[in-house]
Amino acid sequence: MSMAVVFDSAGTLLHTYRVAKDVKRQMLLPGIETVTLTFSSPERVLVVIHVHSREIIGSDPATLLSNYLVSHKAGFGVSCTRKITTAEDIGDVLYRDSHATIGDLQDCIRNVWQVCKRESVVTLNSGVILNMAKKTIEFTVTTGGRPFEGAKEAIRDLHVMGIPTFIASGDRVAKLEKMADYLGIPRDRVYGIATPTVKAQIVADLQSEYDTVVMVGDGINDLCAMKKANLAILTEEQQGDKPGELYQAAHHVVKNVREVVEIVKTMSNE
Repeated sequence: MSMAVVFDSAGTLLHTYRVAKDVKRQMLLPGIETVTLTFSSPERVLVVIHVHSREIIGSDPATLLSNYLVSHKAGFGVSCTRKITTAEDIGDVLYRDSHATIGDLQDCIRNVWQVCKRESVVTLNSGVILNMAKKTIEFTVTTGGRPFEGAKEAIRDLHVMGIPTFIASGDRVAKLEKMADYLGIPRDRVYGIATPTVKAQIVADLQSEYDTVVMVGDGINDLCAMKKANLAILTEEQQGDKPGELYQAAHHVVKNVREVVEIVKTMSNE
């Protein structure tokens, strides 16, 4: 029986810390679950923006973020949303916003760096949460993290068993590829800027190549893929409350990513 395992990244392979800033209230929200924040309104869209943290930190904090993105020809990708919308509509809001500043994003980056800077392997991604009804950037967002202890060994053990591993995540491809290099996952098996629907399609596409596809995730944005997979594994290694729908969709719940190896080994021996 041929088998493949698909991992989410943040909260599944990566111990992740997130912070958002409420632009209107000028309030920092450390440790926030950005996917839950996005899904709390049908009008919100979580967008990953293609910027470099060091360049953002070195820029004028009073500059409108939208002006910076336009002048630097910065692209974006949709990480998750409940609202069906087009890239053109999202771009209209993102590149024309008149509220969020570079300083709002700098505050997020600095907060994440203070928490994560001592970790041996750090990834940083920045983005915004748009409100399509209000046509504005509601929140600036930065996420940082490092691979969970045992994640590299889990990937190695699966590969030794002859089981290919994949990453499907809402994060930027460039950031994911660096993490994949560290973990030992080939870059051509990395899928970035993957919305919940895209993750489910990735699982479906792999099911045409493999007898069994396992989806390992930890958040509501993994739900569609978990439901589509032949076997769904929910990880609780990242602290925080998880929606009941995830537990209903999961065939197994694990506390450590290393436990995935034993579950897969048992399946392959059946």
